[in-house]
Amino acid sequence: MTGNLTNYHSHCLFCDGRADMDPFVRFALNEGFSAYGFSSHAPLPFPTAWTMEWDRMDDYLGLIDRLKRKYAGLIELYAGLEIDYLNERSNPATGVFQSLPLDFRIGSVHLLYNARSEVVDIDLPQGKFHRMVDREFGGDLDLVIRLYYRRVMRMLQLGGFDIVGHVDKLHYNAACYRPGVVDEPWYDELVRHCLIDIAWRGYQVEVNTKAYNDLGVFFPDARYFAFMHSLGIKVQVNSDAHYPHLINNGRPQALRALRAAGYECVMELHGGRWREMPIVV
Repeated sequence: MTGNLTNYHSHCLFCDGRADMDPFVRFALNEGFSAYGFSSHAPLPFPTAWTMEWDRMDDYLGLIDRLKRKYAGLIELYAGLEIDYLNERSNPATGVFQSLPLDFRIGSVHLLYNARSEVVDIDLPQGKFHRMVDREFGGDLDLVIRLYYRRVMRMLQLGGFDIVGHVDKLHYNAACYRPGVVDEPWYDELVRHCLIDIAWRGYQVEVNTKAYNDLGVFFPDARYFAFMHSLGIKVQVNSDAHYPHLINNGRPQALRALRAAGYECVMELHGGRWREMPIVV
C-alpha cells in the first residue's frame, strides 16, 4: 500500500463511462493501484443518458462481487455509487439507497431547478455551461451559483453518504463565464461556509482530478486546500475516470498540492475500513 494509488470515483458502461469494469481493474493493476472503487451514477426518478437504471442495479453489484473474487489478493475492489441530491424524495439519504449493500457512497450535485421547476443539468463543458446560464437562468450567474450551494448544503444536512463529490465544481465554468467571480467576497464566503459545514458533519472531501490534464484545475479549487486542512477535513484523491487510461490523471499533482497546503495524510479504503495513509509523492 504505497504511493497512495487508490481511486474511489469512476464510471463504467453501467452509466456514462466508456469501458466495462474489467479494463478499469486491469489498468489499475498495471499502474500499481492497491484499491479501486466503482461509483456509477445512481438512478434518478427519470431516465437520462448518464445515470444507471434501477433494473441494472443487481447486475452492477453482482459484477463487482465477481471481480472482487477474480482479483482477490491482487487489488481491493469496492462497490460504490455517486448519488445525486435531486430533491427531498431522491437523495443519498433515502431508504432505497441506504438499503443497498455498498462499500461507500458519494454525494454530489449535478442538477438544479429553473424558474419553471424544470430539471437543468449544470455539469457541462464551458461553452454549454455558458449557454445554459443564459437560456435557463436569464444570464444570472450569481443565481446559479447560489442555487448550487443551497442544494449542496441541503445534501449535507440530509446525509447518507461518506464522500462529498467534486465540491466547488462550478468554479472553473463560473470564472470562464465572468472572470473574477471566484475572487468576489460573496463567492468565497459561500465556499468557506460549505467547507465549515462539511468539517462539522465529518464528511470526507474528494480532490477530484478529472479536469486536471485538460484544464489544470482540481475540484475543489486548490486555493481552499489550506483552509480545508485548518478545519480538519479529511481528503482523498479521486480521478472521476470515465476511461481506463485516465484513472491516474492528476493524482501526483493533487498529492503535491495537498502536501504544500499542510496535509500529511489522505484517506484510503483498505480492508473495508477508511484509514489515514501518509502522502507519498
